[in-house]
Amino acid sequence: MTGRIAALAIVICAAVAGIAMYYLQVYAYYDELEMQIGYQVATPDGGSARLEIADFRGIDSTSSPIRYRACFTIVGELPPMVERPGAEPLNAPGWFDCFNAQQIGEDLIAGEARTVLVEENAPWGFDRVMALYPDGRAFVWPSENHCGEAVYDGRPNPADSPPPPATN
Repeated sequence: MTGRIAALAIVICAAVAGIAMYYLQVYAYYDELEMQIGYQVATPDGGSARLEIADFRGIDSTSSPIRYRACFTIVGELPPMVERPGAEPLNAPGWFDCFNAQQIGEDLIAGEARTVLVEENAPWGFDRVMALYPDGRAFVWPSENHCGEAVYDGRPNPADSPPPPATN
């Protein structure tokens, strides 16, 4: 009888821990961002330009540099933008249903969308990248850049990279 109680207690603790871990990974650390009507993107001259947007939805988290996602529609003319080929979209939590990384990735491969640079080192080691569709739909996520790739793999910071942030 004592063994059954101990086994039941272990199973219940494991189930509670599993549910808590799932909740913490998928829901707890994300914050929905406030509605935006404009979005900054990098331009070929090294500056930035503002896009007028509608239907903005975004999430972010302070717990990880790769949790930012945004979905919106661009309204009006597009400025010249810096291409950022090769960036692969990262999955978003299932409840953030406007961002489908698999579909975006397939569309990028098929040439139905293109990737442009939004901002370099935001945060350090990651660029914000946008998948841009001809109909104005846009999706943004972070993509590790060559600076972050080198340093996070234990190699020296490339000469053309800004210094990494200080760690405690």
